[in-house]
Amino acid sequence: MSPAAKAFTDWDLDVAVATAISNKGWINPTEIQIEAIPVARQGRDVVGQARTGSGKTAAFGIPIIESANPSGEPQAIILCPTRELAVQVAEELIWLQGDSGLSIQTVYGGTDIEKQAKELQSGADIIVGTPGRVIDMSKRGHLKLADITNFCLDEADRMLDMGFFPDVLWIFEQMPAREQTLLFSATFPQEVLDAAEEFMNDPVYAMSDDLDVEVPEIDQFAVRIGRSNKLWVLGRLIANMAEDDQMLIFTNTKRMVELLEDRLGKFGMKATGMHGDKAQNRREKILNSLREGNTRIVVATDVAARGIDVDGITHVVNYDLPDDTESYVHRIGRTGRMGRSGQAWSLVSKEDMAALDKIANTWNLEIPYVDAPELPEGVNRDPVRKREDWSEVTDPFGMVSVSLEIGSATVTKRSLADWIVNEARIPEIALGEIQMKDTSSTIQIHVEKASYVIDVIKKRQFGGLTLNPSILEF
Repeated sequence: MSPAAKAFTDWDLDVAVATAISNKGWINPTEIQIEAIPVARQGRDVVGQARTGSGKTAAFGIPIIESANPSGEPQAIILCPTRELAVQVAEELIWLQGDSGLSIQTVYGGTDIEKQAKELQSGADIIVGTPGRVIDMSKRGHLKLADITNFCLDEADRMLDMGFFPDVLWIFEQMPAREQTLLFSATFPQEVLDAAEEFMNDPVYAMSDDLDVEVPEIDQFAVRIGRSNKLWVLGRLIANMAEDDQMLIFTNTKRMVELLEDRLGKFGMKATGMHGDKAQNRREKILNSLREGNTRIVVATDVAARGIDVDGITHVVNYDLPDDTESYVHRIGRTGRMGRSGQAWSLVSKEDMAALDKIANTWNLEIPYVDAPELPEGVNRDPVRKREDWSEVTDPFGMVSVSLEIGSATVTKRSLADWIVNEARIPEIALGEIQMKDTSSTIQIHVEKASYVIDVIKKRQFGGLTLNPSILEF
């Protein structure tokens, strides 16, 4: 810790907060807390950057708690990208406030809106929520934003990307009384810092030196596969597990945890689901069973998996790629412990490829694309049957590109198109652009006709030539 570090007791914190921190056993603040808390307590705008697990929540939570009073009227709002993170942040603020008497309410989608509305109407001093539900509550008149003075974005890099930015901007514009803005994140790309200028007033940049994340040395692979066949690949990975292997499967939502747990069970692969709605005692039972080797496969969200510290995990599978790059490193770090070998597999659809590239570039990783593993010796049937899936080879206009072993040295575009239309008896509009080289061609076929047309081409010859059609990935 830097020489400038102080004990929490040196900051003259509110008695309730100081007592809560003392009871928790906290003595010295972390680097990001040292950099951010003093200036945030002065009311300054702050951009805080530090890695996950470094105390960011307390870094913005303590100043927000101290600036609020138990009036029952919203004074501060903290926006988070996911309901899981919103719940986690609210839980930490609740214990941080000690006996301050503040009402800290969560507002997020995927749950009963009327129930949340009643909780807000009963009084709320600090709101922790996701943008969509905050906007919904505001428009319905359940949440008054006009008098809120403190505005905080957690995981600001995600909150200010193009997906959330319009919602965040709308919320920001409903808060004319805003006096302080706090942005906290593990990463701040330049475009996010540029977007932040719209929210900030002469901010202090609190950048922790402890930003390095240790990347575990394990084997990492990616399988390019459409969503409808991810379960097929997962079945093969499970089929290749040794008897004492254990697997942790990550998804991004609680709903997907439940779906995977159910579907794997139907295919004879017992898995246990773990997410934020599971009771704490149930989570502890799952962890103990995993540690004892009685549970082989667990499906979990990031938030639920944070307590999983089990040396026996040999396989980590990203069924869904995480929304941020740092989560990937934390996920794969669940395997390869205590000198054991480990494997991390990412199931990557067409839409996920840019996200995987970002992960690899951020952490300088080599994550090769490989085929799904072969079935182990003695197993001649897939646990999950592979389905026909055109989504990975279809362009935005619904066209599939097919390569043919015939080119401009033998045929013209017009005669090739006429031959396909006549042989397959399809309307000409089902064919798209044709590109030709001397000995090969690429022709576009609409996805609704592609399978049938390819079968026809395989069975017919053009002037005595076999065309050997093959599908090109988009």
